[in-house]
Amino acid sequence: MPTSKDPLTPVESALRRRAVRNWMIAAGVIGLLVVLGIVGAKRYAPNRPVVYQDIIEHFKYGSIGSDIENGLPLRILQVLPRMFPDYLPAGGPRNYTAFGFLQEDGRQLPIGFSVRRSYIDLAGLNCAVCHVGEVRASANDKPQMVLGMPANTVDLQAFFEFLFACAADNRFTADHIIAEMEKDGHLFFVDRLVYRMAVPQLQAGLLKVKSQLEAFMLPAHPKFGPGRVDTFNPYKVNQYSEHYPPGSLSAEERIGTVDFPAIWNQRPREGLNLHWDGNNSSVRERNFSAAFGAGATPRGVDSAAFDRVTVWLADLPPPRYPYGIFSDRNVLARGEALYKERCHACHAFGGKLIGQVDPIDSIRTDRHRLDSYTEKLAKIQLQYGEGYDWKFTHFRKTNGYANLPLDGIWARAPYLHNGSVPTLWDLLTPEEQRNGGRDFFYRGHTVYDREKVGFRTDIEEVDGRKSFRFVISEPGNGNRGHSGARYGTDLSDEDKRALIEYMKTL
Repeated sequence: MPTSKDPLTPVESALRRRAVRNWMIAAGVIGLLVVLGIVGAKRYAPNRPVVYQDIIEHFKYGSIGSDIENGLPLRILQVLPRMFPDYLPAGGPRNYTAFGFLQEDGRQLPIGFSVRRSYIDLAGLNCAVCHVGEVRASANDKPQMVLGMPANTVDLQAFFEFLFACAADNRFTADHIIAEMEKDGHLFFVDRLVYRMAVPQLQAGLLKVKSQLEAFMLPAHPKFGPGRVDTFNPYKVNQYSEHYPPGSLSAEERIGTVDFPAIWNQRPREGLNLHWDGNNSSVRERNFSAAFGAGATPRGVDSAAFDRVTVWLADLPPPRYPYGIFSDRNVLARGEALYKERCHACHAFGGKLIGQVDPIDSIRTDRHRLDSYTEKLAKIQLQYGEGYDWKFTHFRKTNGYANLPLDGIWARAPYLHNGSVPTLWDLLTPEEQRNGGRDFFYRGHTVYDREKVGFRTDIEEVDGRKSFRFVISEPGNGNRGHSGARYGTDLSDEDKRALIEYMKTL
């Protein structure tokens, strides 16, 4: 019998070498799998948003959860303008700034888009997409960004119509899109497999949403245009589709287009009647409602990330008027006196009517937005969110529009709930004389009218991007109401100038 000291036979030596080699191969395979597992976990682990410590960067680019269930694949989103330039607005830039989105240098997407890792990078919308605006003194000046300001240039309807047109095109295939993506850098083979599944899923999702929104975005429906959106009708046909089968929307409720609101200085607004029609008095509920409008879902909304923005907005100060206040103290004193006489009760914090709903028969502004929010919708919303800490409990149907605070009023133009009055001067003009009696004006650009306080009405194009022709006579776009002695339209021109100068300071 051989001992441990005896030399191995050739057969035994061969068997031992094979065993060592097998163990080395096995160890190598295990090591490779571990490395691939680590890399794969890092590369493909789901639900890992890009996080920003700075609150302003978080506001502009952080996730609120809309990029989970309704996220758009980032790499696909980036190539669509190149693949389908014919669906971009005519004459504008060949990228997403064509829709008025604000693009900062070094960023892969505009302000208002978040990015999340979920097998592949997904992009979603956040609060900033509707609440960051720009102003400039002339078309040749550099725009000044204002956080919390209505996104006066952003045309969400045009953006989504672009996505829908791309999805309906026969070039929207995995082969075409992956080939275009490869131009930006070689795709890992697993990525290509994932995108082969993602492209048809994205296409089906976009076409489904298109069919839902067509329930109220009919050819006869006026375009939203930049700075505006229909707030609640998308809820009816999307989140609440089981309550609103096709064809169930009445003609009276199909048009609910309003301007994006300003969102600074939220703390003193708690308890006031919020939204344009005052249908909710809870700031947090109003904010979560907006998050769902941006694409978040009850399961996916990131409450912690969203609450970071809510806390920051509570004390975000209104922006200062950037072009100087008239220096004559007598003029400002006269303006302040007029403000206290004509505006304070309804529009100043502490005023006896602040946040109250002014009945439609009294204010007489365009009633389409009021009629679009129905008793039925209020009841549905009160049932929404059962089991979540944000469950809606404050929604109600009202009979008019709420008296809102005027802090930062210079940056909220155009005015009235539907953005139909371009300047403060026009708002203080008798209703039949507003906008010089003309039926349209241009909006969606950034050139400010320092004399009338609002945006210039005659600017047809800036930086190659065409302005939007807002037609007052179209349904939902009426500029009447908020007129008469109660609202200051009877004042002399001198008094109107003084009042406007003082309002610049709010």
